[in-house]
Amino acid sequence: MSYLDWLFAGLLTCTVAAYLFVRHQNKQILLQLQDFSTGRSSIAPLLKSHFQPIPTTEITISERRFPFRVRSDLQRAIGQLFGDQTQILHFCGVRREYSHEGIGLSDCIIESQNNPAMSVPPEYEEINIGEDEPIRALKNGLWLLERNGNRFAVLLAPVGHYGRITGLQFQIGTSNTADGTRIAQEFFKHLEKSILKAESYRGKILSLELSDHSYSGESTGITVHKLKTVEREQVILPASTLNLLERNVIQFVKQRKRLSQYHQATKKGLLFYGPPGTGKTHTIHYLARALAGHTTLLVSAEQVGLLSEYMTLARLLQPSIVVMEDVDLIARDRAQMHSACEEVLLNKLLNEMDGLKEEADILFVLTTNRPEALEAALASRPGRIDQAIEFPLPDEVGREKLVVLYAKETQLHSDLVAEIVRRTDGVSAAFIKELLRRVFQFHIERNEEAEICRADVDLALDEMLFKGGSLNLKLLGAGQLDAKRQASAT
Repeated sequence: MSYLDWLFAGLLTCTVAAYLFVRHQNKQILLQLQDFSTGRSSIAPLLKSHFQPIPTTEITISERRFPFRVRSDLQRAIGQLFGDQTQILHFCGVRREYSHEGIGLSDCIIESQNNPAMSVPPEYEEINIGEDEPIRALKNGLWLLERNGNRFAVLLAPVGHYGRITGLQFQIGTSNTADGTRIAQEFFKHLEKSILKAESYRGKILSLELSDHSYSGESTGITVHKLKTVEREQVILPASTLNLLERNVIQFVKQRKRLSQYHQATKKGLLFYGPPGTGKTHTIHYLARALAGHTTLLVSAEQVGLLSEYMTLARLLQPSIVVMEDVDLIARDRAQMHSACEEVLLNKLLNEMDGLKEEADILFVLTTNRPEALEAALASRPGRIDQAIEFPLPDEVGREKLVVLYAKETQLHSDLVAEIVRRTDGVSAAFIKELLRRVFQFHIERNEEAEICRADVDLALDEMLFKGGSLNLKLLGAGQLDAKRQASAT
């Protein structure tokens, strides 16, 4: 064969191969279209069949969006959404290959060859709400429903920005009729009531988390805390401090209803101040338990950027207590600030406290070891801070009560208790707690069968007061004792 013949044969072969390849591809596409049209896994044909004889182009879609952190209450609502009059014709999970910004009913209705919304098994995640069993929450789902001859569809799906989930949306597709509008309104009204009840978190001790999951694998978002139980008799404070707490917290809460009848504010701001280890956090644990029905929100300094969301929760879950410990970290005097960012955080706190309505049943409890460092706009402004309560170092009577308290069930000899009280003048309650632990440790190492004696106390005090140096004294809450020792030496 000549060169031209070979060239012609090659072209012919390539043409035939290309034809066969295109034919094969077209066949695959036709098979996909056939699968699509039969509705084996695509959502669009299901919706089309569900709404017949009404075309899906005449469906009205209504939507409500909710914060991601309330999904446990939304899940509770789902269990009650469809009453006896509503029949569930079909339920499934929904997935779309490219849906970084979420998926809606409109996406499900569109018959797309390249990226259809597909029917998949429903997915759930467990949410810890501080109870014996976690909430098993649906991540997304589609319900095809019928009520009194009216067919409608409900879609639950996550929504977000730039690939990060920020909330959940419920969309309901109904016929564009008066009955369809009524069904949508009743549906959303039920959702709103469930959110306002906030049964998952009301009355608990909460903090917001930025991480999506805990080490247990359960989803977080809102963490429910189990604080230690502190009874009234375990709050060892001077009588004047206890009286202020009783009037400004316990009695104030009891009299809220009557105060509101006189058109007086039912919100209040409190500042707990004093040296480290004097019982400020301990007292907060007591108040969280003593104020029955109150939701306690724990705001750490690094979470102040979430303060707006904390306050939204405080209003939703009121009566509530908003606790911000070491508030001087973000609310120190403006003259001591070094950047605009610090002032922004301070202003956010001031604005949120100012933004509370007079009838808001919210207690703000701020704590600090350095009251002199606080911004005057916070500490010297009634309506933000209404009462400052000092937590001083324990006096002689207080130290005796603390020794008995931290000795637990062990009965210490009265002479030994008196010796500890005499030698701990100027220390904090936290120091006495640690001292008792070390006394018991030395007792166990020496001879557990014998009684606790002065030698155990001597060894514990020597280790805490002398061997660790002045830094150890400050760490243990005995800075004032160190100052006295240095003054006597000079």
